[in-house]
Amino acid sequence: MKFTKLVLVGALLAAGAAFAEGEATDPAAKAREAVMQAVGMNVGTLGKMAKGEMPYDAAAAEAAKAAIVTAAGGIAAAFEAQGGEDPTSEAKPEIWANWDDFLKNADALKVAAEGADVSSAEAIGASMGTLGGACKDCHTDYRNMKM
Repeated sequence: MKFTKLVLVGALLAAGAAFAEGEATDPAAKAREAVMQAVGMNVGTLGKMAKGEMPYDAAAAEAAKAAIVTAAGGIAAAFEAQGGEDPTSEAKPEIWANWDDFLKNADALKVAAEGADVSSAEAIGASMGTLGGACKDCHTDYRNMKM
C-alpha cells in the first residue's frame, strides 16, 4: 500500500510541475517547441530500440530517422523569428546572436540523422553517438536546461 501512495504522490507532483511550467504562448516559441519535440521524440524511439527497451522495428526505425531529418531541416525556419519572451522557452538568445553557428549545428543534426544506420538495433546503437553528439553540441550553447 505504501508503494501505491508513493506512486500516486509522485504522479501528482509531476502533474503539478507540468501545470506550473505551462505551455508556450508565443507563436514563435510554439513553432520552435514543435520542431524540437519531433526531434526528441524520434531520437528517443531510436534510443529505446538501441537499448532494447522496445523491440527493433525496421519500419518504425526508418520513420523515426525520416522524422528527425525532416525536423532538423525545419529548424532554421522554426527559429528564424525570435518572437517575444516566453517563460516556457528553452531557447537562449545566443541563437540569434550567433545565427550562422546555430545553423551549422542544425545542419550537423540533419547530416547525422541522414547518415544514421537504422538497419538493426545494434546499428542504431552505433549511430546514436553521432546523433546524440549533434544534439549535445547545440544544446550546450543554445538551450536553457530546465530542472
